[in-house]
Amino acid sequence: MKQVFKRPETLIKTTTHFCPGCHHGTVHRLVAEAIDRLGVREDTIGVAGVGCGVFLYDYLAVDVCEAPHGRAPAVATGIKRVNPEKIVFTYQGDGDLASIGMSEVVHTANRGENITVIFVNNSVYGMTGGQMAPTTLLGQQTTTSPRGRDFHYDGYPIRMAEMLATLEGVAFAARVAVDKPANLRKAKQAVNTAFEMQAKNMGFTFVELLSACPTNWYMTPLAALRRIEEEMIPYYPLGIFRQRKAADYL
Repeated sequence: MKQVFKRPETLIKTTTHFCPGCHHGTVHRLVAEAIDRLGVREDTIGVAGVGCGVFLYDYLAVDVCEAPHGRAPAVATGIKRVNPEKIVFTYQGDGDLASIGMSEVVHTANRGENITVIFVNNSVYGMTGGQMAPTTLLGQQTTTSPRGRDFHYDGYPIRMAEMLATLEGVAFAARVAVDKPANLRKAKQAVNTAFEMQAKNMGFTFVELLSACPTNWYMTPLAALRRIEEEMIPYYPLGIFRQRKAADYL
């Protein structure tokens, strides 16, 4: 029988600690597949931000460095400049990247650092108890917005992919979702493209992945999938917002 699917070699075979319905495991697989596709497992370094994805080294068979909260792009910049021949990526949630780490990711992108940022957006602080994040939707209830996010007091959810796409140092900025097979195929393509462009020294690449947090959304996994489709995607449209051509790179 022809084999049509197998575990990526970079994905460690182990029991996951993530909650039922969480998409971190799915995103790990996409990253592992991209690394396998390029054949760079021994030359890849990950930088994990603070949050549910901090235990990246338990799931990917690559060297992983932990960064202080929000500082993963700065740490990755240092690693890449010292080891320019390596593939370097950060793995960050929305609280880590879009809140305390906003300065780091914006300036890293603006400088055009040749790294890849994998941004898991589940619109809430996952590890610390479900507080409102910079990406929390208007009206969404969290432990710190029990009546729902109100723009009068809390501002609006931040669209990171579109914002970073305005910076000249960015080679690739895309938003994808991992809620159903059709979107997963596009997500896989975006992650592959981001790593390929880094391998070609084309500059900063960024992939935002809309994902579910059933535990802190107080939903079943199935209901959480519906929220991605019915609430998140309308506000956070999917697509490629910037993609540099090889001929445009200076």
